[in-house]
Amino acid sequence: MSITILHPPAWKPAKGYANGATARGRMVLTGGLIGWNADCQFETDTFLGQVEQTLRNVVAVLAEGGAGPEHLVRLTWYITDKDAYLADPKALGRIYREIIGRHYPPMAVVQVVALIEDRAKVEIEATAIVPD
Repeated sequence: MSITILHPPAWKPAKGYANGATARGRMVLTGGLIGWNADCQFETDTFLGQVEQTLRNVVAVLAEGGAGPEHLVRLTWYITDKDAYLADPKALGRIYREIIGRHYPPMAVVQVVALIEDRAKVEIEATAIVPD
């Protein structure tokens, strides 16, 4: 793999994300993806349900570019409810591992007032690098 996780040795371990990464190869980028299906319809209004669909959407777009979850080098999450994000970390982690695996790239989570789609509770942007 051409992705190296960056972690200063004196720092405490990051849990569920990396502090940094370096990679070489072809970039695959997604726009901000949300938790609706291929027909642009929401099947759930729950936070975890939308996270699951959003991560599946990320993987689908990566696949179109010849990338997989293992090529992710950055995720940026925009959430509308910090409490919902923090409410059930075990379930959130289980959903993440089921779809992305045990690959934890650098990640940022930002709470926002709202997303463009009123029913959206999460939006995720992804950057992947496929090895040369």
